[in-house]
Amino acid sequence: MPGKKLRDAKSKLPKEPVLLAEAISLVRGAAPENFDATVEVHARLGIDPRKAEQQIRSTVALPHGSGKKVRVIAFAEGDAAKKAKEAGAVEAGGEELVEKIAGGWLDFDVAVATPDSIRSLGKIAKTLGTKGLMPNAKAGTVSPDPAKVVAELVAGRIEFRNDDAGIVHSLIGKKSFSAEQLLENAEAFFAKLNELKPSSSKGVFLKSVSLATTMGPGVAVKTSGHKLATA
Repeated sequence: MPGKKLRDAKSKLPKEPVLLAEAISLVRGAAPENFDATVEVHARLGIDPRKAEQQIRSTVALPHGSGKKVRVIAFAEGDAAKKAKEAGAVEAGGEELVEKIAGGWLDFDVAVATPDSIRSLGKIAKTLGTKGLMPNAKAGTVSPDPAKVVAELVAGRIEFRNDDAGIVHSLIGKKSFSAEQLLENAEAFFAKLNELKPSSSKGVFLKSVSLATTMGPGVAVKTSGHKLATA
């Protein structure tokens, strides 16, 4: 969306925060028309991102999926690898998969691993880590049941974490989703986020929230203390 169009769209939006359902309607209406834009949520949290115990990182299964096709691989052996493939993994295996990645193959978005396969990833740990693809227990991508994780990821489970400014950015669907689907996805995201408030974080947890679409203007959402406002 060119600068003038973005400014024009922004000028038509309210400057004061609105309820979540209205914000969803507004950002969908102001989104670029020439592609199916991603709908994003940005939440500024009352945390100190410098403190390890206040870091926010987790996953949530969006009721209506993310609208994004996710290519998942699984580091697993034998029956676990077979089941991961059946669940939707584009590749699954042990040493042969490690060697394929060591040779430069990186055509995937998420990597899942069984706990006992982690030790075999040393050869490619730097490559995966640099790309943000290393399986991680906190992100739910290290599991004794990789097939279950693969199925959840393919169905729309997403990962989110705070950045250095204490802001969590996450997608909640696509412009083509109905307003009801986006609302239910957003509610699932915020329900999970509220569960993660660190005990050492004092004061208001959910400081501010905004919604936006890819290349579209943002809309502020009303909050009330630790949660979204309902009126």
